[in-house]
Amino acid sequence: MNKRRRITGVVTSNKMTKTVVVEIGRTVRHPLYRKVVHLNKRVKAHDELGCQVGDQVQIVESQPISRDKRWVVEAIVRREVRTADTGVEV
Repeated sequence: MNKRRRITGVVTSNKMTKTVVVEIGRTVRHPLYRKVVHLNKRVKAHDELGCQVGDQVQIVESQPISRDKRWVVEAIVRREVRTADTGVEV
């Protein structure tokens, strides 16, 4: 196993060609107030696997692919199950 960082996140956008936006969420405790704070970071990742919005993916850092892309989708951990009724209101 190599020393590259591997992070799990959720795909929030796949509108670009071979690129997805992955949102990485983490929780930390504030050093002074001791309140749990939720932090989100969005990164662009190269996608050869065909990820859909809502998929949980594992990304690995790589050499720069473009101006914004420094990550590659390594595996799809969990697929998002979409139904025909999603987003339809009567």
